[in-house]
Formats: sequence, structure tokens, C-alpha cells
Amino acid sequence: MRRALALVAVTGLVAGLAAGLAGCGSDGPDPLRGQQWALGGLNLPGAWDQSRGGDIVVAVVDTGVDLGHPDLKDHLVDGYDFVAGDEEAADQNGHGTHVAGIAAAVTDNGVGVAGGAPEAKIMPVRVLSTLGAGDNATIIKGVIWAADHGAQVINLSLGESGLMSRLLKGGVLNQAIQYAWNKGAVVVAAAGNDATIKQPYKVGTPVLVVGASDPQGRPASFTNVGAEGQVSAPGVGILSTLPTYATPETVKNTSGYGKLDGTSMAAPYVSAVVALLLAQGRTPAEAVQAIRTTARNPSGDPRLGAGVVDARAALSEATAGLRRPVHP
Repeated sequence: MRRALALVAVTGLVAGLAAGLAGCGSDGPDPLRGQQWALGGLNLPGAWDQSRGGDIVVAVVDTGVDLGHPDLKDHLVDGYDFVAGDEEAADQNGHGTHVAGIAAAVTDNGVGVAGGAPEAKIMPVRVLSTLGAGDNATIIKGVIWAADHGAQVINLSLGESGLMSRLLKGGVLNQAIQYAWNKGAVVVAAAGNDATIKQPYKVGTPVLVVGASDPQGRPASFTNVGAEGQVSAPGVGILSTLPTYATPETVKNTSGYGKLDGTSMAAPYVSAVVALLLAQGRTPAEAVQAIRTTARNPSGDPRLGAGVVDARAALSEATAGLRRPVHP
């Protein structure tokens, strides 16, 4: 059984959110952007000068998305609900909507928050139930469907806990990830929130695993570490979109926004950076390499893996690569 990987919803934000939302619908930047510390933590605003993710499709394989959310609806493309078996991948949990907003909320629209890839598209693929749980067979269907329907980035903010997950190392999901890679999609996956050393996928599987960091650039206390090629990204106190109706994540807060902690929040930020790189013309392999080689880890803390992702540096390196002479 796999579950969504958010840890806690911070619902005591209503007064602050109400003040920020007072400007919703006006011209100008997003009124809640000042509360999104992760944008600066990833050097995303500087990266937007080079790419904004133009029309790259990011599949959020998760609990679905609030299809009418004012900060998401203009970026949605067709998706699928593998739980209900229909084409309306509506979020009945809240987790998937939060992930989607991190990756690609509509930006500079005078509403709410800014997405990591301001011009990317969101493909909602529902594979987890109202309780945020699902099985590998359904998740595999979602990954393959997304790859077959044009997703260029596939975000998996989900994982398993316990001994069985260590034995399976992702099990048959590895094959679905390889399939997506062969179709030209980059799969980005959350490392998990068990505060343990863990290799969640078979070594050699083409997946970019992401752990969580805090505002000081340190590993979050809950993050799993040790995956092959793992990087880190902000995953503590992450403000993003939430359903505007009651779900398990929004029982006391239907403002449409809230904060969550988890590697679930870190992964879509990296998915956004992948989208920026792909929109720049990079291949999937070049995008992943740029992210890993430019990640920052000045203290050499092994729990950060390659380090905290630096979007501006990754895009600058990719651009420089276009200008390098090619020698036989």
C-alpha cells in the first residue's frame, strides 16, 4: 500500500490568508508569494528569466486536483481518475491539489501563490483514494497513462513504509518508471518521511528521488536519505493550493491555500525545475544531470544527497552547455 507523503496541514493560517487573498483577482503578482520561502530557497525567480516552463506537461499522479481552483484551472489539461474510472480526476483528499500548486500554480495573476514552473501545464491523474492510499497496480496504470498521453514530467509524491518496502524497493513500479523514461518523461519521486536510510527504487531505475530540506538548507528531520542520485528541495512549511471545499486536508480551512510539510512538497518543486529545463530544450537526461551537478551542499551533509537544488544554476549550466564546443 502506498500513501501520499504530506506530514501535517497547518490550518491556523486563516487570518493571514484572508489578508493575502483580499487582493485576489487584481492585477499584479500573487498576493501570497511573500509566504513562499521555497521560491528563494531554490533560486526560482532568477531561473524564470531563462525559462518559465512554457506548456511542458507535469503529471501529478496523486489524489487528483481541485479542477475549479482559481489558481490552477487555467493550467489544467485532460487527466484521468483510476479510482473512480472516469475522466474527472477531482481531488477528494487535498494532497494532490497542494502538489499541483507547488509545481505549476498560475503565476502573476493577482491570485494566491506562484507555481515553480509558471507556464507549465498540470495533468491530474488520480490513483489515491480519499484517504490518500492506493496500490501499486493502480499507480502503475497512472504512470503509464500519463506517459502515453503526453506528460513530460511525472511527479510521484507517494511512498511505502516498513520492511516490505525495503524488500520490494519499489517492486514492479520500477518497470513503469523505465517505461515512462523510454517515452521521454522524467519521473520525480518523493524520498519518504520515515527519517531513515532507504533506497526506494531498484538501483539503476531512471528516477529523480527528492528529499526535504528546511529554510536553513538543512535536511528536514523527517526526510528519508540515501537513495541513488538523491537531491533535496524545500519541504517544511510549504504554502500552496488546497481544495476550496471540505476534504481530509481542509476540514478547518477551505480558503484554497495552506501549508504542508513533507517530501511530497519537495518533489513537485524539483518537477517544476525539470519542466523549466525541458522548456529550454534540454533532453530528459540533460535536465536530470544539470539538477544533480548544480545542487548546493556547502556543508557536505550526506543527508542532503547531491544537495539542495538550485534552479538558476541548473538552467545557467544547461544554457552554457549549448555554447560549449563539441569535440570528436
